[in-house]
Amino acid sequence: MDLGSIIGIVAAFVVVLIAIMLGGNLTQFIDVPSILIVIGGGFAATLVRFPLAGIGGAFVVGGKVAFTHKKSSPRDLIEEISSLADIVRKSGPLGLETVEVSDATLAKGVQYIADGYEGEFIKDAMERDRDLYLDRLQEGRKVFKALGDSAPAFGMIGTLVGLVQMLATMDDPSTIGPSMAIALLTTLYGALIANVICLPLVDKLDSKFETEEVNQTLVIDGILQIRENKSPALIRDMLIAYLPEKARAEFAEAA
Repeated sequence: MDLGSIIGIVAAFVVVLIAIMLGGNLTQFIDVPSILIVIGGGFAATLVRFPLAGIGGAFVVGGKVAFTHKKSSPRDLIEEISSLADIVRKSGPLGLETVEVSDATLAKGVQYIADGYEGEFIKDAMERDRDLYLDRLQEGRKVFKALGDSAPAFGMIGTLVGLVQMLATMDDPSTIGPSMAIALLTTLYGALIANVICLPLVDKLDSKFETEEVNQTLVIDGILQIRENKSPALIRDMLIAYLPEKARAEFAEAA
C-alpha cells in the first residue's frame, strides 16, 4: 500500500473534522441533498466525458496505482537483471525457468527468453504491453481529473440551488436554515473532494506514470540485452543510464 496517499487523505479529513468539532456540532455539516448534488452530479458529468465501456477500468487502474506502492526501484531492477544475465551466461536460457522474479514485467520477459522467442518478438510484445498499460494509467488520471473539476462545479450548482430555495421562501423563516445549509455545504463538499482526494491523486498518478514508464523501459532493454547474451557487467553499465546522476555514482561505488 502507498501509505503516503492514505495518510495524506485521512489526515486532511481528520484536521477538518477536528476544526468542525471544536467550533460546533458535526451533524450541522452533514446534509444528504448536498452530498447527492456534489457526488452524484460529479460522477454523472464524468460519465458524459468518457466512454462508458472504459471508465470503470480506467478508474480501477488509476485508483490501484495511486494507492499501491511497488517495491521495485530502478536500482533493484538493474541488480536483478544483472543476476539473470549471469544465470543465462552459466546455464543458458533454460536456467531461467526456475528463477523467481519480483517484478511482473520482468517475469514476463524472463519467460519469453526461457521459451526461446526471438528478440524482435520480445521487444514488440513487451513494448505493446507497456504502452497499453500506460494508456490505461493515463485514462485513470483523466477520470480523477474530471472528478476533481466537476466536484467544485457541482458545489457551486448546489450553492445556487440553495440560494434559489432560500429566496423563494423568505416569507417562511423555518426554510432559511435548510436552504442555506445546501447552499454552503455543497461548496464545502466540492472543495474537499477536489482538493483532498481527486487533484492530489492526479499529481500522484503523474509521478507514478513517469516511474512506471522508466521502470518498464529499463526492464525491456535489460531483457533484450539478456536475450542477446550480453555480459552482466555490460548490461549493468548500459542500464545505469536510467538512474539519476547522483544515484549513478553511488551505484558505481557500490558495484
